[in-house]
Amino acid sequence: MRSGNKAVFAALAATFGTGMALAQGPAAMVEDRPVLLGEPYSVAGVTYRPADPAAYDELGYAEPIDVGSKGATTANGETFVAGAITAAHKSLPLPSYVEVTALDSGRTILVRINDRGPMRNDRIIALSPGAMAQLGLAGGPAPVRVRRVNPPDQDQVALRRHERAAERLESPPALLKVLRERLTKTAASPAMPPPVASAPKPAPRMRAGASFDTAPAKPAAPATPSATTAAPGAKAPAPPAKPAMTKGGYVVQVGAFSSRANADALAKRIGAQVHGGEGLWRVRFGPYATRQAAQAGVRAAAAQGLANMPIMANDER
Repeated sequence: MRSGNKAVFAALAATFGTGMALAQGPAAMVEDRPVLLGEPYSVAGVTYRPADPAAYDELGYAEPIDVGSKGATTANGETFVAGAITAAHKSLPLPSYVEVTALDSGRTILVRINDRGPMRNDRIIALSPGAMAQLGLAGGPAPVRVRRVNPPDQDQVALRRHERAAERLESPPALLKVLRERLTKTAASPAMPPPVASAPKPAPRMRAGASFDTAPAKPAAPATPSATTAAPGAKAPAPPAKPAMTKGGYVVQVGAFSSRANADALAKRIGAQVHGGEGLWRVRFGPYATRQAAQAGVRAAAAQGLANMPIMANDER
């Protein structure tokens, strides 16, 4: 989480502490445990809630990480290594692994996320100098696709040793064209939740070695049948239909996919709905008339092991 903008860096320091700067130089092989999340925090009036989604597949813009002073650490307590293939992300677990695709070239690499950032609401990821070089990017902002993956052990070990994993297959031109058009049409990335009504309190600084252990909220109890006895021979009332997705209100988004089949599979498993199209399919609970009512969707997601899912303004037409 670095930036050359002093005001942005001040906001970052207030949220996580001044020890979040970067360091250069060699570091010992790092471990993938413990896995950290952390408390919600805000950037310029937008709240971000670290979470561990079953799937993550987003389009947006990447920027390079600014290299800071030697000896400082990342959000999960690791020494920053400029040549390592690492990145900063606002909400995914620390550490986690993503494939990053440059939408201009189709080149795709495996990256290990070990920091929080970038501290701009119009960026979805910040890449280390090593990751920028491997992806063939000279600077930012650069249009990218970020997709969470579970890579083979040998690739994880390579990144933990600050080495490069093998590059992935390049995305075909037809897919890149669809993704670029989709990104251009999207006014705001789904990874960026809307501003909350009032500015939240800054989250406490994340400590290396700390764990995030929040018990899933219990789902709302199903409505009980009416005590009124139906007349003999009368048909039982039909269950209420799922609300149609219309403009307005709020939704709880648990994932976004470029594959409709993957979106359908997750929605079926957790009882949510699939919306979108044109190369990006979103899995959501809702819509709900008010933000308070949307807490039911947060509880439903938590009951499926998807904690701290964001409440978003419904942008479906």
